[in-house]
Amino acid sequence: MSNIDGFVIAVPTANKLQFIAHANKGDRAFIDHGAARVVECWGADVPKGKTTDFQGAVAAKDDETVVFSWIEWPDKTARDAVMGRMDEISKTDERLNPQKNPMPFDGKRLIYGGFEPIVERGEEAADSYVQGFVIPVPAAKREDYRKLAEEAWSMFKGYGALRVVEAWESDVPEGQVTDFRRAVKAEPGEKIVFSFMEWPSREVCDAAGEKMMKDERMKPENMQMPFDGKRMIFGGFTRVVALQK
Repeated sequence: MSNIDGFVIAVPTANKLQFIAHANKGDRAFIDHGAARVVECWGADVPKGKTTDFQGAVAAKDDETVVFSWIEWPDKTARDAVMGRMDEISKTDERLNPQKNPMPFDGKRLIYGGFEPIVERGEEAADSYVQGFVIPVPAAKREDYRKLAEEAWSMFKGYGALRVVEAWESDVPEGQVTDFRRAVKAEPGEKIVFSFMEWPSREVCDAAGEKMMKDERMKPENMQMPFDGKRMIFGGFTRVVALQK
């Protein structure tokens, strides 16, 4: 089964081109070291929330844009083999050396973690508009969440979605400044879900959102969400880097 590394980053909006250049260089190194696919997405429709949101997740400033990214690995063994050697690799591969390929953003506020997909449906697209989600789910509700996500796919596919991946935390570290758990105010006994849905375009995604508002299946009384939806964070993103083997 594939494995996912998920990232959320606050990037100075003025540094967009520098970020793309940095990502193209560093992400190619991950591909060369065994990753199957790397995607970097620039914030396009990232709303502020009352309780949690992507901006708060990475303490984004007014002049910064939120980036939602992921690395897809063939399996957890391949992922762990590379991530466990990052200190060593960064010394031998200049593309992953922060001195040789400096980050055009504050790396201390980047949040990241490893995740195991529990739902994967649809096909990868050559280009797509991406909806990203981070969700706190009680550990005991894992199967309930998986079933809900599995059943919802047919609806999203009917509205035009190309692909969905729902990934359950397997290696989510605590950070000194920011991390995934703080991002959604995770409570004891809750796990983090990193999820993304790919659409042909923002227009198709937005049109689907309007239709879903009227869909009986989406009404609160017809859905039993196995998590606190008020702490879920979400947003829409345009792809700026996409590399694969």
